[in-house]
Amino acid sequence: MLRFFTAGESHGKGLIAFLEGIPAGLKIDFEFIKKEMKRRRSGYGRGKRSLSIEKDEIEIISGIRWGRTIGSPISIFIPNKDYENWKEILSPYEEYKNEELYLTKPRPGHADLAGALKFLREDLRDILERSSARETAARVAAGAICKLFLKEFNIEILSFTKEIGGIRAKAFKLPLEEIILKTESSPLRCLDPEAERKMKIAIDEAKKNGDTLGGIFTVCAYNVPPGLGSNSQWDLKIDGRIAQAMMSIPGVKGVEIGRGFDGARKKGSQVHDPIYWSKEKGFYRITNNAGGIEGGITNGEVIIVRCAMKPIPSLMKPLQSVDIKTKKSCSAMIVRSDVCVVPSAGVIGESMLAYVVADEFIKKFGGDSMKEIKVNYENYLKAIKAF
Repeated sequence: MLRFFTAGESHGKGLIAFLEGIPAGLKIDFEFIKKEMKRRRSGYGRGKRSLSIEKDEIEIISGIRWGRTIGSPISIFIPNKDYENWKEILSPYEEYKNEELYLTKPRPGHADLAGALKFLREDLRDILERSSARETAARVAAGAICKLFLKEFNIEILSFTKEIGGIRAKAFKLPLEEIILKTESSPLRCLDPEAERKMKIAIDEAKKNGDTLGGIFTVCAYNVPPGLGSNSQWDLKIDGRIAQAMMSIPGVKGVEIGRGFDGARKKGSQVHDPIYWSKEKGFYRITNNAGGIEGGITNGEVIIVRCAMKPIPSLMKPLQSVDIKTKKSCSAMIVRSDVCVVPSAGVIGESMLAYVVADEFIKKFGGDSMKEIKVNYENYLKAIKAF
């Protein structure tokens, strides 16, 4: 079983990722992890902190020795460069407490008010520091290791931007390598150059007006074998686990797999994927409306997940709110933020999908070492081929 947790506040000393269950013997590519961290904080529409302040350098605390995992829990520390400016405000020691610094004007759409009511906190900073999307840097660090594990079995995960601010990119059927090439060279991780041009204009306009934009990103997993997940219990279905993982990303308000909501508007004969068989391929499908999952189990096709992300709730021209201390009407607080993070959210989505697929993979082909799990996987592939 694979588990990961994160800890840390947005402007605190740093973030921690704790990953347990990776088999021993996995070779760790530190340059790959560094690249993944950079992908998360890059993109058109990001703010100053993401682009120029934080570098998201990682420090391995445990679980890796001489470039390979050793089977023990992996812990990663990501220091916050901006912490130098927040030492007293976020100090753990009571002598630095200053009620004059309390934040009391919650932002509509953020966790500020709901969190304050849940934990009975008078200072909204106690909520916003942890609910900030800065936490996702730790997810990407853990997800990068999950990706390295999956690469050992030729499983690749990628993402691209489908829509921003109502501007929708055209659909393209491209080889995996070409999708990766196009998205990594695009500031919005978009496959449609014309749509991207319009998206950038919309982002510039939103920034000018003190507003923000949301959108839709797609995450795909290639070469996933059939048989991951289960139909036996509701909480074992892999599509349910994927949906929960994606919904946990800050700002994500909707998830669909395959044709999703569009499929709900069509007839069954138009949606379900006919099954074929050949001696060379075994069982296969020409279409993939199911998005690689049927009955809570992977079917061997590409896993396709789309996520709808709301606009960031931190507005430079804030909405109506109520001061939690005085109970008087006010404008919500202004907090330094981005204009649009849909492309970066796609990278976070890759990490979350990598975690779920890696966890299900380890559950099915379990082993304490990479050698053991590879033998188990090869035997399973032989069994499928002979079926």
